[in-house]
Amino acid sequence: MAAPKEHRRTALITGATAGIGAAFAERLAADGYDLVLVARDGQRLAVSAADLSERHRIRATALPADLSTDDGCALVEDRLRAADEPVDLLVNNAGISLHKPFLRSSVAEETRLLRLNVHAVMRLTLAAVAGMTERRHGAVINVSSVAGFGPVMPGSTYSASKAWVTNFSESIAMSVRRFNVRVMALCPGYTRTEFHDRAGIDMSGLPGWLWLRAENVVDAALRDLGRGRLVSVPDWRYKSATFALRHAPRGLINSVTRDTRGRIGRAER
Repeated sequence: MAAPKEHRRTALITGATAGIGAAFAERLAADGYDLVLVARDGQRLAVSAADLSERHRIRATALPADLSTDDGCALVEDRLRAADEPVDLLVNNAGISLHKPFLRSSVAEETRLLRLNVHAVMRLTLAAVAGMTERRHGAVINVSSVAGFGPVMPGSTYSASKAWVTNFSESIAMSVRRFNVRVMALCPGYTRTEFHDRAGIDMSGLPGWLWLRAENVVDAALRDLGRGRLVSVPDWRYKSATFALRHAPRGLINSVTRDTRGRIGRAER
């Protein structure tokens, strides 16, 4: 009789080629996880997978997919549902922001933001937790944002999408924890990644002390996941900011916010 196949822990990470997603891939590979890396850029993804496989002696698989499309989501859902290769940890990291106010945006642009930041998170979480609850094991980290706790970017819809991710994650976490499955919203503040550059957002005016390192965000996330937290806010600076966003008057928040990507100046009206 053949010996049972040894199960190696596997993590699937979306938006895996840069920023927080790449930091998750590096850390989890160092911890011995096999990886399934998801992003749109297939060539860059293949290079990342080969590099992680060689340096950490793990199996890293590239799975190119555009999660703002139904076909892209379906491709990743199929991998998450594969019973013979179960995924132990899903990191929903892929997301976008728009460098324009709502009044200057379009239905197509706003729909793409919602499909990636909200719709894909919902679909992949559902695909993952279905099998995890049956196996009585697994975890999902949905990367949200401190911005989701308040309208810190007046005129931008990014924070609204992240408010949904945080609320959704907390709700699903409470429903699946009796099956030994964990779901957590990760809510970092400003983190040095390619995120703002890709959106064409000039963040040069933001004080240096507000920036977080992606590696530190990942360390805090995995620590909080192990502690059973439903929401992880890395760093005391952003824990304080979150408290203020939850309890301070909205007028005060609007008057002190520094993120102006969604504002319309008087000359534009």
